[in-house]
This record gives sequence, C-alpha cells and structure tokens, in this order.
Amino acid sequence: MVRKSTIQDADNVFELVKDFATSFKPKKELFIQSFRNLLSDKKAFIFVVDNGDKIVGYSLGFIHTTFFANGNVAWLEEIMVDEKFRRVGVGTELVKAFEQKAIDNDCKLIALATRRAADFYSAIGYEESATYFRKLL
Repeated sequence: MVRKSTIQDADNVFELVKDFATSFKPKKELFIQSFRNLLSDKKAFIFVVDNGDKIVGYSLGFIHTTFFANGNVAWLEEIMVDEKFRRVGVGTELVKAFEQKAIDNDCKLIALATRRAADFYSAIGYEESATYFRKLL
C-alpha cells in the first residue's frame, strides 16, 4: 500500500537509502535531520510502500515553479525498492502516487535522472529527454 511517509518510517527508509546511494555514504544522524525537514516541506513529497511488515520502497520528489514550462514542474529525485520486491508493481505505484501529486499541483511535466532504471521508466511511459551533468562539491 502506497502512503505518505511519516517520521515513524525513518529507520526503514534509511535502510533503503543506504542501498540507493552510490556516490555518497548516508549518515544516519544527517538523514534523520533531512527526513524531518522534508516531511514538513510543502514542496517535497515522500511516499512509501508498506507491505504490513516493513517499508519495501520509497520515493522522494519535489514540485517547483519554472520559467520554461510556464509554471510548475515535478522532479522525482529518488525512488528505491527493496530488491526482493522489484518487478511486482511497487515502483510503479510509487511513481503513480507522485504523478498524482504533480497533477494536483498543475505540473506541466515530471522529470528525473537515472542510470540504473531506464528500462523501468520507458516501460511506464517516460521518454529520454536530456543528458544529466553533475559536479560534486
């Protein structure tokens, strides 16, 4: 079941975040601080899939206003599903929940960056659009 995350989900989400991160090593105390801040941020959306025993997936996305799109756009920053629960619809449900928030906020598009899940996003209707650049600070 997909739902908005609560502070009680922090430990379970952190376990998934550790598997998500490839460029950084998540630190629990900094994660908790960020998690609390994001839960209270009206432009941030954290969804989880709770199978009744534990959190098996999460997503983190943001909505912001742009000039180029004449209004709001949505950015799906992170999505992670426990390896044992992949290919059964968990990721799709997380994306659908965020897409609904984007629709509710009159977003013109949803964008994301990925290097490990291109086939997944193509299968659910996303198309490749740009190259992703970064600079570590």
